[in-house]
Amino acid sequence: MRNPRARRLSAALPATALAISLLSGAAPGIATASAATVTAARPLSAQAQVGKELRELEASFDGRIGAYAVDTATGRTVTYRAGERFPLLSTFKAPLCAAALHKARTSEPGLMEKVVTWTAADLKPNSPTTEKHVEDGLTVAQLCEATITLSDNTAGNMVLKQIGGPAGLTRYFRSLKDPISRLDRWETELNDWTPKDNRDTTTPAAISRDLRLITTGNALHPKDRARLNAWLIASETGDERIRAGLPKTWTIGDKTGTNTEIGAGNDLAVIWPGKAAAPIIMAVYTNRGTPAVDNTVIAKTAAILARGLGKL
Repeated sequence: MRNPRARRLSAALPATALAISLLSGAAPGIATASAATVTAARPLSAQAQVGKELRELEASFDGRIGAYAVDTATGRTVTYRAGERFPLLSTFKAPLCAAALHKARTSEPGLMEKVVTWTAADLKPNSPTTEKHVEDGLTVAQLCEATITLSDNTAGNMVLKQIGGPAGLTRYFRSLKDPISRLDRWETELNDWTPKDNRDTTTPAAISRDLRLITTGNALHPKDRARLNAWLIASETGDERIRAGLPKTWTIGDKTGTNTEIGAGNDLAVIWPGKAAAPIIMAVYTNRGTPAVDNTVIAKTAAILARGLGKL
């Protein structure tokens, strides 16, 4: 008589063979514990990896990071806290000048050549260009250039006056189908922010969509879009932020925002990885509980986002 134990071992052999086949991929569609283990060991998705790295960076930073990046060629997107509100700070100046260009093109011809004057009493801190032109003033185009390239605060206020003040910029956001971003105050009061205050705020996702429309989309006439991009590329305030985290050979136009008193530092950028490459739109917003801005965190975030898009 055949040994009962031998019969049991013989019956088990097909199951063992099936398990080996499953692990080798010979029998797809059948789930086993071993197959699940293999699946779990696969590399993280790009979004999951970005989230993991930014959580770690955020912990070391002891603050909050909001980030959004999109490859306009493919639509591929990576994000982190992209739907949370952050203070706009001076990043509002990029859509501000887009609004002025749009108004000049659509309803007030000659606006960009209009000379605007102000008094010494109008001057705000960090106004390196406008403080030199109290007597003669500047054109709106020259004010936009100073607003973006040097983040001149008085220039920003003078351009704001041309489009209806903070409420005028909020209307422009709404015309871009952005229901979130808002400007409520002038420079420099708009920089005063607390976590429960929605005034003068945006989200990384919302402001990135706006930037995409005005720098690569159809929100502006092609000539106006080129002019805005030239100002952004010429910006002198962001060398230690998004630009510092990306290859020097890339062309980058950006607009920063800073309030060291509340530990908030932002950067908003349109990025061309190569001459023939479609641009990347990127936003990095940070804040912390201590009165200091860490530019290296913004640069590191930019590199993480670029890797997530498969560009580094």
